[in-house]
Amino acid sequence: MKTTFEVKSVALPGRTTLQYVEQGDRGGLPVVLLHGVTDSWRSFELLLPHLPASMHAFALTQRGHGDAGRPPSGYRIEDLAGDVAGFLDAQGLEAAVLVGHSMGSLVAQRCAIDRPERVRGLALIGAFATLRGNAPVREMWETTLSTLADPIDPGFVRDFQRSTVAREIPREFLDAVVAESLKVPARVWREAFAGMLADDHTPALGWIAAPALIVWGEHDAFADAAQQALLSQRIPGAALRVFTGTGHAPHWEEPERVAAHLAALAAALREPA
Repeated sequence: MKTTFEVKSVALPGRTTLQYVEQGDRGGLPVVLLHGVTDSWRSFELLLPHLPASMHAFALTQRGHGDAGRPPSGYRIEDLAGDVAGFLDAQGLEAAVLVGHSMGSLVAQRCAIDRPERVRGLALIGAFATLRGNAPVREMWETTLSTLADPIDPGFVRDFQRSTVAREIPREFLDAVVAESLKVPARVWREAFAGMLADDHTPALGWIAAPALIVWGEHDAFADAAQQALLSQRIPGAALRVFTGTGHAPHWEEPERVAAHLAALAAALREPA
């Protein structure tokens, strides 16, 4: 399914400039999609065509990524969550459903913990509450990322992106996400990963009040089963959906199925209490 998207920009006062694409009914349920580290709004390019038209969807490019602004600092998860709140303000939205993949899942959790009134629902894809003790990410940090310098090797980036999937994805799409990652300067790679490694949401998961959906691929090389158990047990009422045969990016590998789960979450949120 080939769709053309109009990329828009929004300047957040005192913060930075983000890019985004928007689709769906402007009067519908607002849904904000938050990508993983070194990705961009294009991370959701395969998913967006499968979302119901009744959903007012925004796919963001977060600071330092893609063609968004690259401030000299501010790459902790709390900084990215502040940008999300600023984006909601800029769009005139009191609250939205937040859909976060990988790094974006940490951003979504932080929003739900610190600003519960802004989060109507939560969907976490390839998620973790913390990366502390995560051996694959720690090894990548110690061997490569902590000293990463420009220009970044395209072969390293392609291997990194391929490691996130267990199934074949369209070659054209893989090329696109590699190209987006190559836009990210080495300092942002380092600071974004350092920010993720420093965060631990575990003690605060019980504060999350929004209805939560957790989507996990059983062959995820970065977010393990223990993290899914932690999230689903600590977040009140969270529903865990396990995708067999997929990796860290189910929305790339099975976008139609992920969209169906998001549509079900949206439908449940629209039902009267």
